[in-house]
Amino acid sequence: MSGRSNVTFQEALEIIETLPEYQQEDLINIIKHRIMVQRRERLANNIRKAKREYANKESKEGTVDDLMRKLTE
Repeated sequence: MSGRSNVTFQEALEIIETLPEYQQEDLINIIKHRIMVQRRERLANNIRKAKREYANKESKEGTVDDLMRKLTE
């Protein structure tokens, strides 16, 4: 985001508190939605990466027990 100013978390809260309640609720919903979208994008990226690694034989196959055994070695 360009033109971003250096606002502290506390300052942001104080600004938000000056908004009418309905706008504060809208802001909460917008932020929740954006967080959900970001999580979906991260998950999709992780899935694409895992598929790519699997296709390139960069990953190993095994059970959860195999993984746990490897982690404790």
